[in-house]
Order: sequence, then C-alpha cells, then structure tokens
Amino acid sequence: MTPPFTINSRILNLVAQISEKVGQLSQTLPQAVDLRLRRINQVRTIHGTLAIEGNELTQEQVTAILGGKRVIAPVKAVQEAKNAIAVYEQLLQWHPQDESDILAAHKVLMLGMVDSAGQYRQSGVGVMKAGQVIHMAPPANRVPTLMVELLAWLQQSDDHALIRSCVFHYEFEFIHPFADGNGRMGRLWQTLILAKWQPLFAYLPVENIIHQHQERYYQAINASTQQTDSAPFIEFMLGVIQQALNELDRTDESILTPQVNPQVSPQVRALLQVMTGEMSREELQHACGLKDRKSFRQRYLKPALDEKWIEMTIPDAPNSRSQRYRLTTLGIEKKYQ
Repeated sequence: MTPPFTINSRILNLVAQISEKVGQLSQTLPQAVDLRLRRINQVRTIHGTLAIEGNELTQEQVTAILGGKRVIAPVKAVQEAKNAIAVYEQLLQWHPQDESDILAAHKVLMLGMVDSAGQYRQSGVGVMKAGQVIHMAPPANRVPTLMVELLAWLQQSDDHALIRSCVFHYEFEFIHPFADGNGRMGRLWQTLILAKWQPLFAYLPVENIIHQHQERYYQAINASTQQTDSAPFIEFMLGVIQQALNELDRTDESILTPQVNPQVSPQVRALLQVMTGEMSREELQHACGLKDRKSFRQRYLKPALDEKWIEMTIPDAPNSRSQRYRLTTLGIEKKYQ
C-alpha cells in the first residue's frame, strides 16, 4: 500500500538542489575531519531531538554526558540523553526496512523510561497540544499491520531517498506505533534512511534545525494529516535538510582544518570553565575573580573569541550594553577535553 503523497515543483526543485549540494560536500569536505565533525554534530543532533520533546539539557551538558562526565540535572533528562547517545552511535548498524531493527532501536532509546521499550503500544494514544487532542492515532491492534505495510513500501518504492525518508517520517508519526518516543524514533529513522543513501547524513544535525523550527514542524505534520497528503511535511523537511547542508557548507575553517589544534591558555581555560549559558562581560570577569577590565579583555575574552570558543549574542553590535557571551560548540568540546 502506497502512502498518499504528491510531488510538486517545489519538492522536485528542493530534491535537485539538495542532491547537488550533497555531491559538492562529498567532494570538498576533507575525510580527516569526519570524526571531529561527527562529535560536534552528534551533540547538536542529540540536543535538538531531545529538546523538541521538552528535555532541558544544554548542549554543554550533552557534551559532558557524551564524554562520560557527571552533570547535575534531573535523572530522567540524563537517562534520555544517555539512551539517545547510545542509539545514534549504533545508527549505521540498523537497516531501515527491518522491523526488528526498529523495535531494537526503540528499546535502546527508551531503556528505563517505559516498561514497553522495544514493543508496539497496546492501547490507544492521542497527540496532545495545549490540553487538546490534535491527532488520534490508529487503534493499537492496527499498528503491526500498518508498520509492516509502511516498511514494505519503503523497501519497494523507487522514489528518491529524500522523498522516501520524509514520507516515512510523516507516516511513522501518523501511526504513532509506540507508547512513547515516537518523535525521536521518526527523526532517527529518517536520518538512517538518508545515511544509507549518502553517509554524509550520519553526521548532519538535521534534528537541531527541526528544533529551531519546532512550531512549523508540528504545523507541517498537522497540515499533512488534514490534507491526507504528506506533501506539506515533505516540503518542510526538505527545507530543513537544505538548511542543515548550507550550514555545514559554511562551517568555519577552524573546524575544517584538522592540523590546527590551538592550545588553551590557563586564562582562557579558566574562562571556559566558569561559563554557563549567556553571561555579560562583568559577570564573566567577576566569575574569574579579576578586577582589571583591560587585562581580562586582552588575556581572557579576546583570545577565546578569536579561536571561536565563545561567541557574542549580538555580534553586529560588539559594544552593546546588552551584549552577552556564550560557549560555541567548539568551546564546549574544548572545555571538556
């Protein structure tokens, strides 16, 4: 059974543009930086997919957990992060069309979170928003059949992988096969389908971009349900994928040059260690225990900015009174080295 979806000119254009960009990046991204990019983007991916579901861990905390460090946070939030890290690290071991792999991945993702981890739901479920049911999923007794049909279509379809991955993601959310973890699983499986097409997608933080456009994500799902056609969701997701690829293409040279590994001075190390969230210059200087503003800027703040370990919240107005500073992904990685 083929899921209902139509392909319009915008979808075709996006598929062509994305395919071209993937071809360019596959040629230009140096293989030597794969592991570093994987780690940086793994943090973004895991933080994004958890944040969509209400997990309040920061990227810094996810980085710490990934590095085996202890963080002070709710036990459930930490467990969700550990499970997500485990499942994404096994990503390329799964087979997109294999039902047993979907169940196995869900068991890893929801270990210790629900009793039915790795099993389809046994009762009805609705998607709630603002106290109202916005989607009532199919009856539980229909789930096994619907999943078998969806996986059979995925295996037999000759549609482009970009389109197949989007359609699968939407249909998976519509079926809502598990008692919990459906959003995370849908996003994970789309990433898997894409990674089997082009390995580049294994470390492209698509989930992080979805988090940036979370409201539109749900709107696209709802629009597709109302139209009984997943075209709105396909368009949205292709736009997200394109944005993720463009951001990867603009990755700073400091990330893409593996031979450059600047050492952290004791002063900058101290600055990175005291940084949490967004902080003003005064707050940072006080946290470092310094009174000399000029010395702080020259020996602490400027070197960290130059190496792009921290960034301004208002880069176009560096002297703004509202200016704050925060760790970049590179800074988070450096902090926990």
